Amino acid sequence: MTRCVLLRVGIDSGCGGIQGPLFNDGTFEFVCIPDRKRVSVHTYGNSTGRYGRPFANYFAAPRQAAMTYQRVHVDPEFETFTYGDPTSPKRSLRTLEAGDVLAFYCGLQRWDERTGWNTSERPGLYLMGYFVVSLAGMALDFSDAVRRAEFRNNFHVRYKSVYERQVKQLVLVKGGDKSRMFRKAHRISVEGKDRLGKPLKVLSPAMQKVFGSFEGRIAIQRSPPRWVADDHVATAIAYLESLE
Repeated sequence: MTRCVLLRVGIDSGCGGIQGPLFNDGTFEFVCIPDRKRVSVHTYGNSTGRYGRPFANYFAAPRQAAMTYQRVHVDPEFETFTYGDPTSPKRSLRTLEAGDVLAFYCGLQRWDERTGWNTSERPGLYLMGYFVVSLAGMALDFSDAVRRAEFRNNFHVRYKSVYERQVKQLVLVKGGDKSRMFRKAHRISVEGKDRLGKPLKVLSPAMQKVFGSFEGRIAIQRSPPRWVADDHVATAIAYLESLE
């Protein structure tokens, strides 16, 4: 049976200090988190999105000079559709099989070319793309030839020092031809509250009809992979395929 899982990725206020920019027409830029290993060839200064603007320019003016040289952890990457992670909360992704769907969402905030960030509007969580899985497993499940051929562009495989430290814990996922990043972002969150009454992003009622309620665990602000229940998988995948 085909499965579907949601996963949060990308820069945010806690990891990088900003959200990704959401433009007035609904389009967006997907901005990856900083590379704390300091090995990436990509920086926020030499990386540009679909609009050609260096990602460093989205940071506050006092930070732009430093962020120009900050290296970027590019993952997931949508050129060859790979994702990797060595942490235990993502370990369940190793069970994905060909044809399953890994959907990504990220934090975005309204940004205007003339005025910059719209701080009067709170950030939200938005679907930004998905993989139709072709391969998934622990790194050591794959032969050297397969890793080189299928995952060479992934951050965790591309940089030898990173790979050698993480190989025993590393989960790798490869998307097939039908994988894509959306042209427009699609909001899935509303503001809820945690047990202490603090603001918390949760899956909206409309999106609960699409993806289900994850057995009542609708908080998606910072969460492990959220697996869609079997009775919602067909609806979830149809919805993802319908998005622009």
